[in-house]
Amino acid sequence: MIPAVLIQNLQKSYGSVQAVKDVSLEVQPGEIFGLLGPNGAGKTTTLRALCTLITPDAGRLEVSGISVVDQPRLARQRLGYVAQEVALDKVLTGRELLQLQAALYHIPRVKIAERIQEVTDLLGLQDWLDLKTGTYSGGIRKRLDLASGLLHQPDLLVLDEPTVGLDIESRVAVWDFLRQLRENGTTVLITSHYLEEVDALADRVAIIDQGIVIATGTPSQLKDKVGGDRITLRIREFSPVEEAEKAKALLQPLPFVQEIIINNAQGNSLNLVVQPQSDALFTIQQALKDAGLPTFGIAQSRPSLDDVYLAATGRTLLDAEIDAASHRDLKAEKKKSMR
Repeated sequence: MIPAVLIQNLQKSYGSVQAVKDVSLEVQPGEIFGLLGPNGAGKTTTLRALCTLITPDAGRLEVSGISVVDQPRLARQRLGYVAQEVALDKVLTGRELLQLQAALYHIPRVKIAERIQEVTDLLGLQDWLDLKTGTYSGGIRKRLDLASGLLHQPDLLVLDEPTVGLDIESRVAVWDFLRQLRENGTTVLITSHYLEEVDALADRVAIIDQGIVIATGTPSQLKDKVGGDRITLRIREFSPVEEAEKAKALLQPLPFVQEIIINNAQGNSLNLVVQPQSDALFTIQQALKDAGLPTFGIAQSRPSLDDVYLAATGRTLLDAEIDAASHRDLKAEKKKSMR
């Protein structure tokens, strides 16, 4: 079977910044495939290279066996791309925008009305189709953007952060729509930094960090690799690193403890991977008490995709987002000081 998407050893730099260092993945026909990672991990650059919007520095990229570098026009006929930012002309109605999109895709005139009817029925846009897009809510704007990406009936729909900024009701509507697409045979490649979104939707997932794929598999497979339950422990609200290290050394020998990671970005809290055991929390608290260490907070849960990311990188996705935001702020300050 020819993969719906094939990416091998993709690399892309912007000046001295290497946005994608080495990304390889395959997406099979008819599946929802999720790219999970923090802002700045390389997700959007990967999608833009796949969708012929930028030229990669190196690597092999194919859509249904068609090289997007050697045959970009043919590849574009097979895919639909919906960017993170919705860009609609506010003076056009939804119908006028879709008619324009149909002309850009060279859809035969005799089929345009039929195609518009199909996508608007699919996305529940009938009541808004003849209203100016400037009057749309964020959720309706996103639905119209999705309709534009589907108008030419692509084999592959590529979505970059499709639910950013949407309310819960609109997010659930988009999720239901993507599941319906999969049932109808459309392949969906989606990027997100929402853990619950990828967990709920994706058949398989690739986790990207700093331009490299660090894990690939089904959500269940990735979480099973972490093993056991997760316990999050705070000695104090903000513990000294020496105290966290002392607690780690104390708890590591316990027979049900598999791994302990100190999360420096979250007040030197301790993230434990443990074998499921009913008295694990009590045993840990008692060991800390006997050693004269307090317990500010403790909770036990099943593994999540965030645990997969933590195990691979030593930090959570939230930590990575905060780091990325801090770097952006520092760059902005440097630019200001140079003016």
